[in-house]
Amino acid sequence: MASVKGEEVVSNKQVIFRDYVTGFPKESDMYVTTSTIKLKVPEGSNAVLVKNLYLSCDPVMRIRMPRVHLSGFNFYTPGSPLTGYGVAKVLDSGHPDFKAGDLIWGTTGWEEYSLITATESLHKIQHTDVPLSYYTGLLGMPGMTAYAGFYEVCSPKKGEYVFISAASGAVGQLVGQFAKMFGCYVVGSAGSKEKVDLLKNKFGFDNAFNYKEEHDLDAALKRYLPEGIDIYFENVGGKTLDAVLLNMRVHGRIAVCGMISQYNLDQPEGVKNLMSLVYKRIHMQGFTVHDYYHLYTKFLDTVLPYIREGKIVYVEDIAEGLESGPAALVGLFSGRNVGKQVVLVARE
Repeated sequence: MASVKGEEVVSNKQVIFRDYVTGFPKESDMYVTTSTIKLKVPEGSNAVLVKNLYLSCDPVMRIRMPRVHLSGFNFYTPGSPLTGYGVAKVLDSGHPDFKAGDLIWGTTGWEEYSLITATESLHKIQHTDVPLSYYTGLLGMPGMTAYAGFYEVCSPKKGEYVFISAASGAVGQLVGQFAKMFGCYVVGSAGSKEKVDLLKNKFGFDNAFNYKEEHDLDAALKRYLPEGIDIYFENVGGKTLDAVLLNMRVHGRIAVCGMISQYNLDQPEGVKNLMSLVYKRIHMQGFTVHDYYHLYTKFLDTVLPYIREGKIVYVEDIAEGLESGPAALVGLFSGRNVGKQVVLVARE
């Protein structure tokens, strides 16, 4: 630790994006290095300087890695740190809404300390009687995604049949619990016996199956949901979506949250059964959580009591240390994580 004209300068470990990615991301697409940072916001800036505590590994980060850019996303720059959602403690602030000592969640760097200039994504953490890591998941972007996707996009009705793919992930595990509390019949798919057991025994799904053991997904859905599907919460795409389309009920709704099976393909898979949208009068809608953050206070008012009363459970997979970040992020795409993948950078 050094001092420059009275300003503290510290070493800052960072995860750097090496180069644009094709196919599945690898740990070698990132590297860990150490730089230095002043623990002071520049004079006249309204930025916030934070110490990062938890970082969130999210599948959407893969979409920010290719050379060919899609509109609507901020892309990673080779040679710069990754960015993503995280929980951090404010050390210094030039912004009127934040002061030293505040805890925040929002977009931050994959590093020990970050100078955040894009402060519009930051939320001050008011409730600290729940684990801080929850603000990377249950009380952060994935939780808000599940809440908005289920209640706003799916327009559920009590007694409806709900199917969720990637159901044990950060978003899916919550959609299932929201649907059960709403009075729906809920089935999920996941990629291992351990995850299927979690869905049935911990998250309270009515049933669940391991898609890797099903050679015919259409037949599997007919077995687990013989009445058909009113609501499909789409996290996977590809063959799963094609099979679901054959099993939707009239006036069914499909909320398209993501399609993790497609993110690493050079050529996306086609979908054959789209005429089901016509035959069954299905409403299929893509959505992004950013359109719903105005509901965040209402979301907290709904979900915090559920957590405190034990009505919602949340499973996290926590990797310790910033240097474990690349492996944790890459592991999302082989299903290595069980529950919400978090990287613990520092305890307060």
